[in-house]
Order: sequence, then C-alpha cells, then structure tokens
Amino acid sequence: MARTTGLRWAIGSHALVLALSAPFAMSPAASEAGGRANDSNGEAVHTIRVDGTDLGRRFDGVGGVSAGGSSRLLLDYPEPERSQILDYLFKPNYGASLDILKVEIGGDVDATVGAEASHMRTPDEVDCSRGYEWWLMREAKKRNPEIALYGLPWGAPGWFEGGYWSKDRVDYLVAWLECARENGFTIDYLGAANESGFDAEVTKRLASALEEQGFGDVKIVATDNHNPPNYWFAVPDILADPELDAAVDVLGEHDVCVWRTLQRECHASGEALASGRPLWDSENSTQDYDVGAQPLARAMNRHYIDAKITGNLNWALVSAWYDNFPIGGTGLIVAERPWSGYYEVGPSVWVDAHTTQFTDPGWHYLESASGYSPGGASHVALRSPTSDDYSIIIETLDAVEPETIRVEVTGGLSTVPVSVWSSDLATESTDDDFIALGTVEPVDGRYEITVEPGHLYTLSTTSGQVKGTARPDADPSEQLRLPYTEDFERVGPFGLARYFADVHGAFEAVPCAGGRRGRCYEQQVTIEPLTWHNTAMPPTTIVGDPRWWGDYEVSVDALLDRPGHVELLGRVDSQQHNAAGYHLRVAHDGTWSLFSQDVRGQDRTLASGTTQPLGTKRWHRLALRFRGEHVTAVLDGAVLDTVEDAEHTTGQVGLRVGGWQRAQFDNLRVVPTGPRPSLVPHSTMTATATSEHPENDFGHNYLAEHAIDDHLWSTWRSRFDPVAPLPQAITLDLGKPTTVAGITYTPAVTASAGVIVGYTVAVSGNGTDFTEVTNGYWQATLATKTAAFERPVQARYVRLEATAVHGCPQAPIVAEINVSRTPLPVLGQGEPPSDPGPRFPHLVPRSRMTATATSQQPGYEAERAIDGNCGTMWHQSWSPYTPPPQSLTLDLGGDWNTIALVYQPRQDGNANGVITDYDVAVSRDGVSFQTVAEGSWTADASVKVAEWSATPARYVRLTARSGVNGHVSAAEIAIAHTG
Repeated sequence: MARTTGLRWAIGSHALVLALSAPFAMSPAASEAGGRANDSNGEAVHTIRVDGTDLGRRFDGVGGVSAGGSSRLLLDYPEPERSQILDYLFKPNYGASLDILKVEIGGDVDATVGAEASHMRTPDEVDCSRGYEWWLMREAKKRNPEIALYGLPWGAPGWFEGGYWSKDRVDYLVAWLECARENGFTIDYLGAANESGFDAEVTKRLASALEEQGFGDVKIVATDNHNPPNYWFAVPDILADPELDAAVDVLGEHDVCVWRTLQRECHASGEALASGRPLWDSENSTQDYDVGAQPLARAMNRHYIDAKITGNLNWALVSAWYDNFPIGGTGLIVAERPWSGYYEVGPSVWVDAHTTQFTDPGWHYLESASGYSPGGASHVALRSPTSDDYSIIIETLDAVEPETIRVEVTGGLSTVPVSVWSSDLATESTDDDFIALGTVEPVDGRYEITVEPGHLYTLSTTSGQVKGTARPDADPSEQLRLPYTEDFERVGPFGLARYFADVHGAFEAVPCAGGRRGRCYEQQVTIEPLTWHNTAMPPTTIVGDPRWWGDYEVSVDALLDRPGHVELLGRVDSQQHNAAGYHLRVAHDGTWSLFSQDVRGQDRTLASGTTQPLGTKRWHRLALRFRGEHVTAVLDGAVLDTVEDAEHTTGQVGLRVGGWQRAQFDNLRVVPTGPRPSLVPHSTMTATATSEHPENDFGHNYLAEHAIDDHLWSTWRSRFDPVAPLPQAITLDLGKPTTVAGITYTPAVTASAGVIVGYTVAVSGNGTDFTEVTNGYWQATLATKTAAFERPVQARYVRLEATAVHGCPQAPIVAEINVSRTPLPVLGQGEPPSDPGPRFPHLVPRSRMTATATSQQPGYEAERAIDGNCGTMWHQSWSPYTPPPQSLTLDLGGDWNTIALVYQPRQDGNANGVITDYDVAVSRDGVSFQTVAEGSWTADASVKVAEWSATPARYVRLTARSGVNGHVSAAEIAIAHTG
C-alpha cells in the first residue's frame, strides 16, 4: 500500500499539492504502459516516467528576434531602465534568459515596423559600424557570453544585379559575416532571406562561399518562410539534391503552431523529421504581450511533442517601436516610451524562463516523459548531458480541473530534492508568475504533484533561478514634452538622432551641405532597395509621441541635393507601411501640395500651387501649423494656404524625401499653438463596459481597461462573436468627483470597422443615476474626436454610449478615452450615417427567412446574408469559379406586402464582389417570378436599395448580373414591407 504525506503551498492564486511518496503498488497495466494509475484514495493519477537513458532530440534553445525596426527605441532608453530591459532579456537566471538572438541583416527597407541599416549600400563600399543590431548583440554577449547569434536579411539593396535572389546576395551575406568578425562576433546561424521563398542555387552558393571565406562553422538555416498550410514545403527538394542537402544544417519555418492562434497544434513533417536535422520554429509571433503568454506556453511544449521542434524563436524580442502600429505590444517586453523610461515586462518573459532558467542548449529531451495527460496538460522533460540534472515543464492551459501527476525518475537521474516553480497564466498580473513554491524530496525516485488549470510549472533538480524585480520609475501616461527641438548636433550612436525611427530608407547625421556648419540629418540611400513584401513608399522617418495633442506647429530646414521634392509630416496618427497624417510637399521647381494620407496610403489633396523655386543645395524652411481643424502650410515664413480638415487631429511628426536621393534636414522644432487639454490621469480610473471581448482573438483581446491604458494599439471592443447589439457603452470611474468638460475618443489605429459614429455621453455621481450631457455624430475616420460639454459638470462617472458604428461587425472599438477637465475644441463632428435602411420601418424578421443561392463558396453560404452579422457574407463560388449572373433567393416564411430590398455589401474594406448590376423578382409560389426592380449600384461599401410598388410575395430573388472583379457577394439582405 502506498503511503503519502501531502504538503500544500498557497501563494497568491497558486495552489500546489506536493506528495512525498514511499514505494507504492500500481496495476500491471499502469506499471507497464504508463499513463493512469490510482493513488491511495482510488483517484486517477497520470504518471510521467522520466528515464534518463531515453534520449530524444538535442534541445537547441529559446530565442528572440530583433528585426523590422522592432528594437529601435530601446537604443534611446535612459539608464538604468535600458540595462534593466536588457537584463530581463539576456541575463542568465534573471528573466527570459534567452539562448539565441536572431537579428536582421539590414537592407534599408521597411521590414515590418521600420527599416534596419544596411552595411553595404553600394557594391563597392562596406561600413561595419552602421545600425544598432551590433550594439544589441554586444549587450547580449556582455550578459551571456554563450548566447548564439543568428543573422537573416529581409530586404536587399537595389544594386543586386541579379535581383533579389542572386550571387550578389551571397556576397552581401559574406560581407556581413566579415563585419560581424570585425565587430568581435562569431555568428552561429545564418539564413538567406526572410519569408521570401527559397532559392536552391543561392543556398548552395552560400554554403560554398562560407567554406571558402573561413566561415565554415556557420550553420545555414532554411527556409525561414511563413507558408501555411505548406509548412516545410522545401524539404523534399532539399533532400532530393545531394549538394543542397549538404548545404542546409537546420530546417527552420515560421509559426508552425499557426500564426497568432492559441497554438494548440504544431505542424510536423514526416520528411523533415526523417532528415535528422534540427527543426526550428525560427520565428513565432509572441502576440500582444498581455495575451501571448498562453499560446507561447503551449508552443514551448507542443513544439516538441507534436513536431519534434527543438528551437523556438519569438518575434518580437522587444516591442520597442511607436505604438501607432496595429501590432504594437507584440513582444516579450513593451518598451515604446524612451523619453520616460517606462516599460512593461510581459508574462511571456516568465514563460520563457520556465524553460531557459532550468535548461541549456545541448540538453536532451526525454522521449517517454514528453506527451499529454488525460486532463489536458502537456509535459516535456529534458536532461543535462554533463550531469544527472533534469527538468520537467508542465502546462495546464487546456485543463478544466486539477490533476494529480506522478513522477517516476529512473535511468541515473538525480534524486536530490526537486524545486517547483509556477506561473498562473489565467491572470493578467505578472505578480503570480514564476513563483518558487518550494521543494519536494523524491522517495525511491517517486513523487506526486497536483497541478491547477491555467498554469505553467517547472520541476527541476537545478538551482540558481531568480525572478528579476527591477521596475521603471515612470508613468505610462507621461508624454514627450513640447516644445521639442532637434538640431542633430548631439546625435546618438550610429548617426541616429534620438527618437527618430526610419520607416523606409535610411536617415543619418552627417556634415551639413549648402554652406551650413554643423551636422544635419540626411537620407542616405540613392538606389531604390529591393523591398520586402512590396513596400511602395518613399524614404520616411518619424519622431515624437503618437499621443501628442494636435495643436502644434512643426517646422524644419530642408535642402535638396538634386531636383526632386521633400515632405514635412504632421499629426501622423498611424504608421503601417505608410505615414497617415498631413504632408506638405515642396519641389525644386516651386510646385507644392498639402495632402492627407490615410492608413491605406491613399492621398487626398487639400491644396496645391506654385511658389518660388527651391532649387538645389539651398536651405528653405517648411512648416505645418495646426489649430483645431485648421491646417496651414508655410514656406520660408509665407503662408501657402490654410484649409479646414479633420482626418487627423493628433500624432507625431516626420520627414520624407520624394525619391531615392540625398536630401538634408536641420533644426526640427515642434511648438504648441494652443493649450493642451487638462486630462484626468488614467492611473486614477477604472473602466467597465456593457460587454467586452475577453478571448484571445488573433493575438488580441478587447477588455474595457484597454481604453484607459495609454496604449494606442490595445483596444476595448464590445462582444463581436456573437455580436452584442447596439447600443454598447463604456463607463469610466474617475475615482472621485471631478469637474469635467468633455471627452476625447480615439479609435483603433487601423480600425476598418467599429469606429463610433453615433454617441451619447452621460455623467453620474453615484454610478447608478446618469444624466445625458451631450450627444451627436462623429466622422468615420481614425482621428481623435471630441465630445465637448455645453458647460463643465461635476461627476465621478462618465459614460460613452455608442449608438451607431461604422462598418462590420457592429461592435464599437476604442483605443483610448480621455476625460478633460478643461473645455475642448470641437473635433471630428459628423452627420448621421447615410443609411437608407431606416426609411423602411417594417422589415421582414430574419428569424422568419431562409436563403438559397445558385452558387456559394464553402464558408460563405447563402444564409450568411441574413444572419444579422455584417461581418459575414454570401459569396458565389470562386473555387471552382462560377461567374455572374448568380441569384440569391429568400423565402420570407409567408406572404408579405413587399416594397424594397436593402443590400449591404461586404464591409471588410475589400470591394471584390460588390454587386453593380442587378434585378429583383418576387414570387408567391417559388416557381413563377415577376421582375419588380432592376438597375445599377455604385461599386462601394454603402448600403443600397432597390424599390418597387407594393407587391405581395413570399419569395424574393436578387439576381446579381455583375460585380466588382467578376464576383458577387452580400453581407446582409433585408426585405421591407408595408406593415
């Protein structure tokens, strides 16, 4: 009979039972096959057999990826915060304790959130001092001399004569390795290109060049592609070619547990496994730092259990780019406020620590100890190659109840007391992550634990682990102060001006031209690069706080090296392979234009003209002056024009050069043109909502608290699966009675749907009795808007209610809400939505209708046009393709006196399939149809109507004769009747 003594620790929300076990009896089946046994109370127990001789694959390590401009702002962090962040990433036994650092081999191109500097901008020059990745590698090595280094290019210089895949690529990579050597680094791994296909000949040439140039120890990783569902797509070709087979050392694919999902299944390849090579997830998105820990924890174990993957590298290492980008916060640590030193350590740091602080590259997985429990836990075990130490990592994210785990240790492994560490990943706080719960002493190599759902555990015979405790002494709401000036005389390392982030191209401080002394900021790239993912954009750099209130004037001196144009940018409120904001463009011949660029990169001219020629090699001063909805363009002190526009109302500033040429800038200055509102600090508030979407949805969740967290990339959204009907509201508790004069509303930085256009604002002293203080309509733009009160009021609670939203699903979205203590200007006011649907008060209930179609694509069936969710749609089959005309027939469930059909096209921003030519026919028996309306509709997303004289009908058939790009679709169809 087994004898156990149970010990329970309770730390915060953690509860763990450790049982010290004497020899116990097991059923023969359980003893032989493993799995389920029973404890002394007859309860089921899952057994993990940790056999030190049952060696599996070699563990290669856990890494982070610094690429695409993702680490730029970290360079400008003050001390001690910068060192604290670096310690959390690289210092052994402190934080993430990473084993591998993967960096971008820069190409001066927009490679996700920005550009990294190239070491070789022309074929006959090499500069090994450019770029901050060398600095980052040095800091990593300083903390962990054993960390492995891995280089990979995204874009490429335009001088490659053979195109993206050419011999020039090989020369470029070898030159970078020589730069690494010059900088004191030995590179361990190298890839040929990121997510850009695969070229067998270039890979073979690269392998030969590495041998010839003394880099034979550098291991080549292939293919570094994100290619679902064809993971490991190149393996058959690699194995079929002996020379290529010999060239590739590691098989690395991206997001093999499926990009930005919960990562419950990791995709293996029989041929990849049979190759015998190490298999890596060489870039796995960490998702938003506050929700990505759970998917990462699954992937860390399931990589090996499902696919025998032994290397896990996460992008982004650190989210150190401006937060007006839709995937801000994707990283182990958020570090986007260098002026204040504020940063946030995400729970993913401690997920990594559960493996990295208890293992090292070179340890081996133990096959029999890697698998799943009946209760939903995954577990892996690894052992040291040089000692009898072992570690077990258990994740219970899909478990629904506690489960007892029995561990049986054999095969010469250590019998010393086992330390137990735990993280509660079901909570948002990191205070209950990476907690040392105590130790358990095995008896005859056996012990038991009871694991709780939603947790990550490590059991280990090693010691020395530490949870870092450094914290920033800064507030997340602290903004970069105005006035802001930069004269480029005191630039930082690598010629990069403080807080400037290149989006595309390369800007560096150099001696001024045009007879001016000192240093100026110059765009350096003169040959258009070979872009990554077809970025079509002129050289651009941005700077400033994305949350800047928009009443300011930005001005700069500019000089053209040769004919062309320069641009000054203001109120840049979103950066996604463009610079959404206002642009003043001035050319050498004196032509100028003032235009607004939206989030999709589309320009809208507001004013234009001709002035005195700028010429070349002469200095001129450009300025953009903003006050409320007035935008003024100024050149050399003379006003070019003033316009009224509200597409952008807040944001940072930037510089752009019209082509791939040199141009210089100097004396950038941003000064207020009016008072900034006095806003109630978010730190004093709490937020609640009528509904929210808490689940991880494509790497994000949508909690009410996100509307007051001072991050533009995080959002509140009412529940959208299923859709919670309007109106929906979010309520702010200010913490105490406060005099308030209005609110500001900022939508998500790239919201294609959910922008609030109809609103009411109400206030309360007790949180129960609310009084409406204003209502109205906003424009359907991404700009920050205001709801100004007629007079200041005293309130503790402020409620914003969305009565109408733009796009689908009909779920309001909010990046930030601020409450102002001072009067606000009127910004972004609009008209009621132009929806013809409301003129028909009587619509056939959807619940009465059914739908059929002559053609439909799986997943886009006819009934989706009447499901009440404009985020879904009916679409005719495109695979195989069935061209228009195609018909959608509605059975109304009975006779109605019909008068109109209301058609809502798809609302996802894609015009493909919008019906342009149509006819409508009705029937009472479903056999004989009478045409009652026909005509044409505009090819846009607006709601459209077909009307006819009142006609009794049970069936209504919409025939789409033509549509955009030869397709037809419908998000929603409604039928109006006389009542």
